Amino acid sequence: MKKYGLAGYQSNMKCPLPAKAHTGQDMTMVDTATLSQWIRDARARSLELIADLSDRQLKVERMSIVNPLDWEIGHVAYFYELFVLRALDNAKPFFDNADALFDSISIDHDVRWDLPIPPRERLLEYLYATRDRTLARLARELPREDWYRNLLAVFHEDMHDEAFTYTRQTMGFAAPTLGVPRAEKPRAGALPGDVKIPGGKFMLGVPNAGAQHAAPVQFAFDNEQWAHERDVKPFAMARAPVTQKQFAQFVDAGGYAKREYWDDEGWAWREQAQAAHPLYWRKQSGKWQRRDFDRWVGLEPHQPVIHVNWYEAQAWCKWAGRRLPTELEWEVAASGEPGKGGQLAHKKRQFPWGDEPPTPERSNQDWRHMGCIDVAALPEGDSAFGVRQMIGNTWEWCQDTFGPYPGFEPGPYKEYSKPLFGITKVLRGGCWVTRSRLIRNTWRNYYGPERRDVWAGFRTCAL
Repeated sequence: MKKYGLAGYQSNMKCPLPAKAHTGQDMTMVDTATLSQWIRDARARSLELIADLSDRQLKVERMSIVNPLDWEIGHVAYFYELFVLRALDNAKPFFDNADALFDSISIDHDVRWDLPIPPRERLLEYLYATRDRTLARLARELPREDWYRNLLAVFHEDMHDEAFTYTRQTMGFAAPTLGVPRAEKPRAGALPGDVKIPGGKFMLGVPNAGAQHAAPVQFAFDNEQWAHERDVKPFAMARAPVTQKQFAQFVDAGGYAKREYWDDEGWAWREQAQAAHPLYWRKQSGKWQRRDFDRWVGLEPHQPVIHVNWYEAQAWCKWAGRRLPTELEWEVAASGEPGKGGQLAHKKRQFPWGDEPPTPERSNQDWRHMGCIDVAALPEGDSAFGVRQMIGNTWEWCQDTFGPYPGFEPGPYKEYSKPLFGITKVLRGGCWVTRSRLIRNTWRNYYGPERRDVWAGFRTCAL
């Protein structure tokens, strides 16, 4: 069974037919000018991420973990057409056979390489046409349903842009050239040690804007809805994710060959994959290197390990005498604040540092450094408990199997979450590619436990 994440944007995940949005959120936090700018920006980023690739590269090798990029380009445009233009205006499709080409409800992943995808010029026309028609709609007053669908389309494209980037890594293409202000990577070193986090009652998930004292949020996916009370026991969490140096110690100690560090499923995966070290690692002249897009670089000892799957994270934990955090613990560490009597406070933050939006001083996102940075960097992004980089830099595996919150109801993108319940694992926090307008403490990602091609690492808790 194929198991995917980021809503299956590199997979055989299926887009549903439009349905009424289920949301209690206040859409007025994003004005028309901002929404228009986001649409333009997302489309510009998509175009940048494919601009230097040849037509042959757009096809990419047939693999279960990537889509043919020419198909994926068309699918991005099709999503706006289906969920905004056709759903709200009953607009005609740009291509007469658009559904047969780009509707992932009915098109299995393996078939996408065999479809008569239009040439690049026509795909670019499709991208521009759906963008311009969507922008034109914003000139008039929009009802609530329109806001939700427009935001859904923008965020869908943002997640595809992240997928475009890790497809380039998977295929060994050069790093993309983007019109993004670049900043030199800070050399901040390691950040050892744990912080103690109190227990108490905690509201896991997005607060319902219709509930009393709920903090307003601009958008919520169905799997974040709604906040519900959970009890959490005190725990100790690492201040930073596991680094490349720390993971290399496990590899050099023979961790991949020792059965006692792996559960049954993990050991079966390791044997099937013949894994002896993280993906994209190799040893040259006695030293580890990792492949960064199309070039090999020496390990960066204080940067987080990435491209490791849930099984590898669990094995490292067993070797180190640690454990992965639960999804509840992760969100408590990111969102919670200390309260009276050694208990958690009732207040919950939207981001680790507070409710203000991300900035370059707080999180590594938006391709700013074109890769991860040292785990001790960006102290301004610390949570109330002193846990660093919980937003950005690298996705972080949690213990949990992905599942619904109480009272779950699918949103307009009906198959965004439900088909992956019970078969994928939860990741939190985003990575260096994730858009800062998208991620927040409550955002839930999910991949199959065998997936190690994505930008994922982990942090740990004490046993």
